[in-house]
Amino acid sequence: MTKHMMEDFSIADVITEELITLEMDAETKEAAIVELTKLLAEKGIVTDINGFAQDVFQRESEGMTGIGNGIAIPHGKSDSVSQTSLVVGKTKQPIEWESLDDEPVQVIILFAVRNTDANTMHIKLLQKVAMLLADEAFIEHLVTAQTKAEMLELLSKEPTE
Repeated sequence: MTKHMMEDFSIADVITEELITLEMDAETKEAAIVELTKLLAEKGIVTDINGFAQDVFQRESEGMTGIGNGIAIPHGKSDSVSQTSLVVGKTKQPIEWESLDDEPVQVIILFAVRNTDANTMHIKLLQKVAMLLADEAFIEHLVTAQTKAEMLELLSKEPTE
């Protein structure tokens, strides 16, 4: 993927303040995924809550999505997704999640990918988020963000070289 191809794509295109929740009640990974899926459904992005959540659980069983530092990036590809989006949740309490550093997570970035976008958009999204998450200061800010606006601004930032 060339740098040029990345430039025409911004995380801001796939996330809005409405898709950020900073007060998640979930106390388990499953509950967190369902809670975020419901938020996607409320916004009309996911048409089948159970179907999409099952898809995410299926992906979870294939490999760890807890990437360390309190962050998890689960994702689901599904026909029930009307437009590829990100939804971000912060839990009130850290929750158990299989993660690279064996620590619980507090920020969950759920990728909802439309089946037809599965290859291109999905990869670009993951790459953008991965670049951001490579920055420790960014991670710290993500975990301490107090408002949706702050969270959105962080996620919309272009990764620095």
